[in-house]
Amino acid sequence: MLHALRWFKLALIIRGSCVEKMAEDKEKKDDKDDAKDEKKEDKSKDAKKDRRDVVVHPIVLLGVVDHYNRVAKGTTKRVVGTLLGEVSDFSLHITNCFAVPFEEDPRDPQVWFLDHNYHESMFAMFKKVNTKERIVGWYSTGPKIKPSDLSIHELYRRYCPEPVLVVMDVQPKDLELPMEAYYSVQEQTSDEVFKRTFLHVQSTVGAFEAEEVGVEHLLRDIKNASASTLAVRVGDKIGALKGLAMRLREISQYLSQVVAGKLPMNQEIIYQLQEIFNLMPDQDSEELVRSLATETNDMMLALYLGSMLRSTVALHNLINNKMKNKKVKEKGAESKEKDKEKKEDAKKEKEKEGEKKEEAKQ
Repeated sequence: MLHALRWFKLALIIRGSCVEKMAEDKEKKDDKDDAKDEKKEDKSKDAKKDRRDVVVHPIVLLGVVDHYNRVAKGTTKRVVGTLLGEVSDFSLHITNCFAVPFEEDPRDPQVWFLDHNYHESMFAMFKKVNTKERIVGWYSTGPKIKPSDLSIHELYRRYCPEPVLVVMDVQPKDLELPMEAYYSVQEQTSDEVFKRTFLHVQSTVGAFEAEEVGVEHLLRDIKNASASTLAVRVGDKIGALKGLAMRLREISQYLSQVVAGKLPMNQEIIYQLQEIFNLMPDQDSEELVRSLATETNDMMLALYLGSMLRSTVALHNLINNKMKNKKVKEKGAESKEKDKEKKEDAKKEKEKEGEKKEEAKQ
């Protein structure tokens, strides 16, 4: 009996040690898996850092539009050029660009020509002006991606490891940014051959302080000076409301397709929409409605008074102008009458002199 108890205790001890060893092995395996996951996350983070958000500056937009108007305005051709910039604030800032001679066959999109010798000489000259700017990609006035863009993108990979393609729409029809930014990534196909495709990235329009001043001066020339302040503000409000309505329709279409099962649910988009709804004020609150109505009425009253004063001043200037014109006309009529009188007096004097001469002859 004692031997049996000893063997039983020994078996329990062995079993406990085996369980502890298995637990240690499991912990080591979990640590290895965690380390692998961390490495994968770090790799994915590094890959994401390589594809930064794109910030396009106004001088680039002006340069692309100028290039298109000089070369391909009124035709179905597109223009291509090189983008220059630098990385700042964890974003890719495209600060400059220049045009590059480009031709392609409209029948066969794979037949194209890009003068890379001209591109290299132009970049060498730009580098002498600003050493910080480097080649970051290229632009095209598509206005969409074309089949030959991947081969052109591969050409620019000689000058930049991760070039960005910015597709510009020089004749935008909708109230949205006229550009789209893309990086090229590798995707594995069914035949185990890696093929490159374009990946869309977020793009915005940004400007330095000096650029903002220049853009404001340009907008002063574009705006209609004869339009009143009230008309301009109302037009801006209408444009903003149209853009908001367009975005709301896009959100509604996306959510309806997700509910119908046509599109997979994107957690990031749903999270952003939830944040938007959380930031919206409580419109059922009487205090909020009253305060909004009061503020709107005050603003509209100020605009109404300003437009009334402007109209009054314009009418006052019109009346003064008419009075001045009337005085000028009266002065002109008086001067004409005086001239007529002088001419008549001169004629009479001539007639008298003639009569005197005749009398003297007689």
